[in-house]
Amino acid sequence: MGETNHATLRITGMTCAACSNRVEKVLNKMDGVKAQVNLTTEKATIDYNSDKNSIDDITKKIETIGYGVQTDKVELDVMGMTCAACSNRIEKILNKQGGVKQATVNLTTESATVEYNSGLVDQNALIEKIRNIGYDAKPKADAEEKETYKEKEMYHKKIKLIISAVLSAPLLLTMLVHLFGTQLPGLFMNPWFQFALATPVQFIIGWQFYVGAYKNLKNGGANMDVLVALGTSAAYFYSLYEALSTIGNPGYMPHLYFETSAVLITLILFGKYLEARAKSHTTNALSELLNLQAKEARVIRDGKEIMIPSQEVIVGDHLIIKPGEKIPVDGILVKGRTSVDESMLTGESIPMEKDPGAKLIGSTINKNGSVEMEATKVGKDTALASIIKVVEEAQGSKAPIQRLADIISGYFVPVVIGIAIITFITWISLVEPGQMEPALAAAIAVLVIACPCALGLATPTSIMVGTGKAAESGILFKGGEHLERTHQLEAIVLDKTGTITKGKPEVTDFTGDNQTLQLLASAEKGSEHPLAEAIVAYAIDNNVDFLDVDEFSAIPGHGIDVKISGKRILVGNRKLMNDFQIELDGTEEQLVNYEQNGKTAMLIAVNGKYHGIVAVADTIKETAREAIQELKGLGMEVIMLTGDNERTAQAIAKEAGIDRVIAQVLPEEKAEKVKEIQLQGKKVAMVGDGVNDAPALVTADIGIAIGTGTEVAIEAADVTILGGELLLLPKAIRISHATIRNIRQNLFWAFGYNTAGIPIAAAGLLAPWIAGAAMALSSVSVVTNSLRLKRTKL
Repeated sequence: MGETNHATLRITGMTCAACSNRVEKVLNKMDGVKAQVNLTTEKATIDYNSDKNSIDDITKKIETIGYGVQTDKVELDVMGMTCAACSNRIEKILNKQGGVKQATVNLTTESATVEYNSGLVDQNALIEKIRNIGYDAKPKADAEEKETYKEKEMYHKKIKLIISAVLSAPLLLTMLVHLFGTQLPGLFMNPWFQFALATPVQFIIGWQFYVGAYKNLKNGGANMDVLVALGTSAAYFYSLYEALSTIGNPGYMPHLYFETSAVLITLILFGKYLEARAKSHTTNALSELLNLQAKEARVIRDGKEIMIPSQEVIVGDHLIIKPGEKIPVDGILVKGRTSVDESMLTGESIPMEKDPGAKLIGSTINKNGSVEMEATKVGKDTALASIIKVVEEAQGSKAPIQRLADIISGYFVPVVIGIAIITFITWISLVEPGQMEPALAAAIAVLVIACPCALGLATPTSIMVGTGKAAESGILFKGGEHLERTHQLEAIVLDKTGTITKGKPEVTDFTGDNQTLQLLASAEKGSEHPLAEAIVAYAIDNNVDFLDVDEFSAIPGHGIDVKISGKRILVGNRKLMNDFQIELDGTEEQLVNYEQNGKTAMLIAVNGKYHGIVAVADTIKETAREAIQELKGLGMEVIMLTGDNERTAQAIAKEAGIDRVIAQVLPEEKAEKVKEIQLQGKKVAMVGDGVNDAPALVTADIGIAIGTGTEVAIEAADVTILGGELLLLPKAIRISHATIRNIRQNLFWAFGYNTAGIPIAAAGLLAPWIAGAAMALSSVSVVTNSLRLKRTKL
């Protein structure tokens, strides 16, 4: 008879009593389940028989009928991991915990991300679970606190390494006797002198390996600590046995391996120190983002300007920003005009002009003019804080390619111990019967050369450096899986407005004189239509003085009828001109030409006579054509998706260099069009910036949001291109290819290293200390190879 468990689940998607009744009814039909569902609290209280159903079965049942179970997410800093076997064990234990939906443990970032149901398990229980298997964990510290902790940890590692090296150096010299027959003072060869040097290295400096091995073995696991503790202990205790044999037997020549155990520990510590230093470089992108934040803010409080730490700014505060200063938080410009360098966020080197009412982004630089702003987003809500969070989550996530390494690492240590035992038995019974030394040396070499560290670091270090490199360029991948999938893309679907085009109409052609432009701009100034705004902006750029409007009348679908200084001005389409019987001789060919080039043409008449044409278009971005050519060069099929008519769409596509166009698509049809392309067997990316692009972004294999677009689109996407620069699209694909190539290199060398190293060690062709050095440097080589991604040209 199974145990009866109690659980409380938070249900999402219920809108009425019928919903809660349906969920309750379905759950109560499950064998051994009794449930009560409360619509008001949106909670299900459940008693269930653990032999018949698990909480996962109950959750899946709720999801199959169209509702969801709300989960929480926590990020933890994990201490005490030494290799991939450690991270795999913690991950496995967490995922077995009731109420945990998914747990991911990252060896490189020394962190765990856990998605769980707070009604079944809490954060403290997760931390306790990690502690129970011999590691430590705590809620994720902020980046500065973690940096301080890392610095202290590096200092302690350095001190231990120095002490270990000093004690091991005389023992290392004794190897020269064995290798080259070098003469050393008799003291160096004294077994008790060697014992005095090796013992503190083995049991004080190397105590961490015993502690780690004990905790892992106690909990049914095995990691690198087990291999190191076994290998060095075998060498140390055999040497101690040999030293004890000299007591009362002065003529006995002992075979000592004290130098093997001490030098092995020193080399492993050296490798771990180098690895930690190299790993710290993989987080440079995050550190650089943090350094962008302004440290102080000049706030107006009680009518006075005071300097306070930027983290103490609250929403609604008014701040003074002087030329050359960083803007501390996100907000709105309320007084003054200036230009702002937003290159850190958008990659756009030209400063952006800002007038009152314009948005200001924290950590960008005020170039000229002292201005006043109002804070609208502070602390963790700012744009930069959101970027840092995305980068952190991406660096802590796993790519699917890592699964193979994780599976192998889980079985690795027990298999290696088995190989070492077989090696020892083979040597002592068949290769050199009865000879302890060669058998012990070969077994120790197998134990120490076969470390799963390189295998465990192969993927996460590349992901960290790759996502960091991308972030520096203005490309935000939301996770390692998205970084990996991007390199598989075959087709790129681009929304037209705001993605290929600027999303803001501009005057491209004007055929009238200056007086006509003055009348036209004055007439359009009273309209809120985007085309009118484009005409007014064009007039301002041409230093036109505006006239007062006497009468204004908008004629829907046709144009406007305006009176200015006793003159009647008509601006609109052919229908408007025909209705007022305006002669348009010789204009039709010009109108058709404009329209064929994707422009909206408007005719102008003054006092019943034709005076010219103004053509307005949503022009393509300056770098759109170059970006599309680069995408084609990467083997991508580029497709434009738009609601425009076929003629206008083809004109824009031709200008941008796009061959395939899907026109006259309603907003709600965009996701369906993406599905149709996927059904052709292609991996598709959707690039968009609007709320109506969100469903298509989710449907695509990779959704890419333009950073200048809406928050809904950015939230729905897997990748965000900051600032709207289309040249970042091919860069995103290139960094994905480079990262996956780097991961494959790492995995090849990690697998190859162990595949070649173990048989060589088992054959007795490697001295244990050489095996130890090779093991230590294998992890360093993997991390160093990952760091090469920083130099990748995008």
